[in-house]
Amino acid sequence: MTVTAWTTSPEHRAWLRTERLRLLDFGRHAALPGGGAGWLDVEGRPDLDRGIETWITARTVHTYSLGALLGVPGARDVARGALAGLFGPQAPLRDREHGGWFARVARDGTVQDGDKQCYQHAFVVLAASTAVAAGLDGATELFDEATTTFLERFWDDAAGMCVDAYDRTFAELDPYRGVNGNMHAVEAMLAAGDLTGDVAWRDRALRVARRVVTEARAHDWRIPEHYDATWTADLDLNRQRPDDPFKPYGATVGHGFEWSRLLVHLEASTGAEDLLTAARALFARAAADGWAVDGREGFVYTTDWTGAPVVRDRMHWVPAEATAAAAVLHARTGDEDYARSYATWWDHVATAFVDTERGSWHHQLDATNTPTDTVWPGKPDLYHAVQATLLPVAPLSPGLAVAVRDGLVPTRTDA
Repeated sequence: MTVTAWTTSPEHRAWLRTERLRLLDFGRHAALPGGGAGWLDVEGRPDLDRGIETWITARTVHTYSLGALLGVPGARDVARGALAGLFGPQAPLRDREHGGWFARVARDGTVQDGDKQCYQHAFVVLAASTAVAAGLDGATELFDEATTTFLERFWDDAAGMCVDAYDRTFAELDPYRGVNGNMHAVEAMLAAGDLTGDVAWRDRALRVARRVVTEARAHDWRIPEHYDATWTADLDLNRQRPDDPFKPYGATVGHGFEWSRLLVHLEASTGAEDLLTAARALFARAAADGWAVDGREGFVYTTDWTGAPVVRDRMHWVPAEATAAAAVLHARTGDEDYARSYATWWDHVATAFVDTERGSWHHQLDATNTPTDTVWPGKPDLYHAVQATLLPVAPLSPGLAVAVRDGLVPTRTDA
């Protein structure tokens, strides 16, 4: 079997399916009594000391709604329980006074972080889109509320980008502007467009992507992530705290791959003809800067603006996005280099990240590929890993939820 055949062989697809089922089994206890989903520890138990977070909850709704669409027993119950944290009269994360969703509440419902963040709300839109496709009760109402809040509060039509964060009352807008929230907004907007057929969602996503491409091109295809209120890049933000989980200093290797993949999906969804070159350039830069640059297999987390490694730890979501990007670029171009990278990086995931003893993937390794937890304690959620097992067998468009719903994703081991 040639390397190219990895992305299409029945054996490899069977392996992806087996791994997907193993991952979904690990998180079967994620839903919490009273609604929402917990941050999972290394054994797959919710860490109750961390409270309930909107991004974890929304990603759980999305992931287990995909599981329900795929026919995985028990997945619908997990998705339903997590969704109850986002919508309904008792939903602990929903702000019934000011609208939107809190970033985090305690298990007793006490608000611990009342900020309203684009990153979190983008995942609520994604979760709602997938839940509607899966036919979950309350999903349509959640989708209507989430998309209305997103457009009214976070979409800046003049800039063609999303703003980042407000205070609890939506009265004070933070001057920080960020690309991370916009990246997940693109994913969410594509999902909303696939679900509704409303091309305005895709047009917004395309505007965001083109602005990010312009910035990346100007920085040798490393993506500036941090900006002020005028959308002026701050290349030194968090230089003294370079491993911040959401706002790290420098260029984030994994986001190069993630944007590369999203550009291919956008091209397939919109017919835009100017995205493939950028997708290939972002992939090439991320691979050159990130993969095994310090003498060991694995992707460093971040680099400076010359490409020198800054944080050498390996995060699980980076090879998840790298394999997915390689898969979609191979599907789009037929270039065997992408297939070779795909096989190499899945080998690395299988040997370094997959935890065959306790389940799921280690979320963080140090520079020697030894598990550590300085940034990501436990195994918080399954979103990146599960999607990595689905994207290689999915079409470039529509997105996962609609593709699975419409029978466009093989679900049999011999497909």
